[in-house]
Formats: sequence, structure tokens, C-alpha cells
Amino acid sequence: MLALRFPRLLRLVLPVLAVAALAPSVRAQDTNLPDAPSPVVEPTVVQATGLLSMAGGQRLMDEAARAIEAQNYALAQQRLQQARQVFNQLSNFHQQLAGAFSAIDNRVSQDQRRSALEAAQMRDLSTYQLALVHRAQSQPELAIPLLVQIVTSQSPTRDLGTKAYQQLVELGFIGARTPQPTTPAPTPAPAPAPAPVPGSSTR
Repeated sequence: MLALRFPRLLRLVLPVLAVAALAPSVRAQDTNLPDAPSPVVEPTVVQATGLLSMAGGQRLMDEAARAIEAQNYALAQQRLQQARQVFNQLSNFHQQLAGAFSAIDNRVSQDQRRSALEAAQMRDLSTYQLALVHRAQSQPELAIPLLVQIVTSQSPTRDLGTKAYQQLVELGFIGARTPQPTTPAPTPAPAPAPAPVPGSSTR
């Protein structure tokens, strides 16, 4: 009896399977229809909610500030290291985009270059605060490399570079001399980091 019913069942099932096999290709074609535009995510929404943004890095720095007030230096270190990484990545990405558009659209290139410098400035500020946290924990061996990086990036004559230089003087790493430019020249902007943030021992 089952043998007699099997051909009838097969005839009923095969059309269903054929439709199911065709369904994925039909759905794929539907997604490419010109009258079905993809949803657009506003850049401001991404910047406001994502960690890889200036706002995201600033939130990490704010958390670090609250941790310092509570003398939770371990948490402050962690948040400042994270903020430094965020700003460093942003600086590198904007710098890469500036180079990509340099021969195509000068307006876009200059805008990306300004964004890279802004992120580099915040990276150096978070680096300076991290160095101060290391000093508060009597860890000069961790603070000194960070301070040297700031002086190199900012130059000794900029405000943040001068503060980092003074910290090196207080640590006895260099002599107590006020840095003076040898020739009058415009003060350079902070340099976007060309490489990822080093390991935790130098962050």
C-alpha cells in the first residue's frame, strides 16, 4: 500500500522542493531592484554611538577622570590606554584618507588632514594624562617613554610639549633647561602617528 502511495507523494513534494530551491535566487534578485534603496546610516549617528570616534574617545577620557578622582588608578590606566588607541587609529585613518584624496579633491584632503591633526592632539593629551597616572603610581619607567613621544609629536615649544618636557626634567631624565627654538619658525602641528600604539609597557 505504501509503495502505491509513494509515487503520488513524490509528485506532491517535488514541486515544493523546486520552488524552495528557486527562492534564494529570487530573494537575491529582489534586493538588487532599483526601487528598493538600501537604508542610509547618518555619519553623525555612527560618530555619536560608536567607540571609534572623537566622542567615543572623549567618553573614555571622562571615565578616566572620574577614576582618578576616586583614586582608582588601575581603571584610569585602562581607560586612558583605550582612549589613546582610539585617537591614534582615528588619526591614522584620517591621514590615509587625506593622502588618498590629495590628487583628487583637495577640499576633502584638507578636511581629512584637519581631522587627523585633531585626533592626534587628543591622542597626545590622553598620552600625557596616562604618563601622569604612571607618575602617581611611582612608575617613571612607564611615564618617560610616553613623555618623550609627546615631546617628539608636539615639539618642545608647544604647550603640551613644554609640559611633557617639564615632567622629564622633574623625573631627572634630562637637564633643567627651558627649550628655545634656534630660529623663528611656525610651531608645527602634532604629527599623526604612522604606526599602531605600542605594547602596554610603553602606553
